[in-house]
Amino acid sequence: MAQTKVLILDERRDVPPGLAKALDAVGAETHTCTPGDVLAASPGRMPAVTALLAHATLSPHTVRSVARRLADEGQQPTVVAYADRDLHLLDGHVRAGSDYLIPPFHPVLVEARLRDCHQHAELNRNMEEVAAHAELLSYERELEIGREIQLGFLPDALPSPDGWHIRVRFRPARTVAGDFYDVFELVNRRRLALVVADVCDKGVGAALFMALIRSLLRHTAEQSGLQNLIAADLMGEEPGWAEHTRAIPVVGATPLLNAVVGTNSYLTRNHIKQGYFATMFFGVLDPVTGNLVYINGGHNPPVLVSGSGAPPVLLQPTGPAVGVMPDCTFSLGYAQISPGDTLFIYTDGVTEARSETGRFFGEDLLLEQLTDAAGRGEELLDHMDGALSEFVGQAEQSDDITMMAVHWRAPAKTAD
Repeated sequence: MAQTKVLILDERRDVPPGLAKALDAVGAETHTCTPGDVLAASPGRMPAVTALLAHATLSPHTVRSVARRLADEGQQPTVVAYADRDLHLLDGHVRAGSDYLIPPFHPVLVEARLRDCHQHAELNRNMEEVAAHAELLSYERELEIGREIQLGFLPDALPSPDGWHIRVRFRPARTVAGDFYDVFELVNRRRLALVVADVCDKGVGAALFMALIRSLLRHTAEQSGLQNLIAADLMGEEPGWAEHTRAIPVVGATPLLNAVVGTNSYLTRNHIKQGYFATMFFGVLDPVTGNLVYINGGHNPPVLVSGSGAPPVLLQPTGPAVGVMPDCTFSLGYAQISPGDTLFIYTDGVTEARSETGRFFGEDLLLEQLTDAAGRGEELLDHMDGALSEFVGQAEQSDDITMMAVHWRAPAKTAD
């Protein structure tokens, strides 16, 4: 039997000689304290013990208080009451569930009782480990279910109109993520919605809000797109939204504004106390002309990489993050994608990726890598994956990473 560590609890710190001799004979490590010593001790100052020997003159309530104090320190010693006289005082302790020792304190009997205490403590530890392991497995299973549900909110396949190549890389930092992306058709398949967003924080809470925000955006945009199509057919153009923008009406602008403004209103009206918000880029693309109308709600500026070698263009924010302020204004931004160009949309997990020395990847290196990349679309994402992997090295991924490449293939050159 491993050495038993015993805490003797007595108001007078007066251990019966026979008990002290027996404990010494069996090699027990003993500490003697009053209940007040234990209850007033600073955290971490009490010795680790497997048995608590409490004098029968102490009340069962006092002994339970001491046991709870030790439990606060992660200890669960077996409680044994002892008496050198007045054996009737043991009755209350036995009714309270404590074991007991009575004279004569023969070493063989004391050793047997301490062995029982040691085995009981070992059993308790094993049961706690089994329970903790079972709880961990249950938690991991729930996280896996959450991951599967979350993946169900992401598109199974991405629409790719003729001449367009759209690819995404999505790497959560944990089992579930706060990042999300979406690509879907609007206005009778005449427009393409491109969404990349990042809910603040990570983990389960962010994942729940990710599902909520993604559903609000898509549902509102699709319903507004149908209304927009009817209005456009009847009026020959799309009605503008003067309250939010003075720009020339553009087909797709109304579902875009409805989705972002409506989602912001819902979040600030119903969930502002939870403190979750999302930065997002929501663009509506005309795949025939390459015209892009967008809202950048506090998100990292997407990069329009030219196929002709021109300097990259950053699509700066046009409004605040979604879910922060009620009744805020979101302006529309406009860009032109030409054949051969690639629109690179990403979350801050890219620019805030850290090397083993703690250095950030940063926007300057991002632009450098995008400019140096030989390919576009899938090849561009492969290049960025390689650049990030080389930069980060063995450092742990600290944030969700999402990258979307929207490439308009240049027409094939014909031989003269």
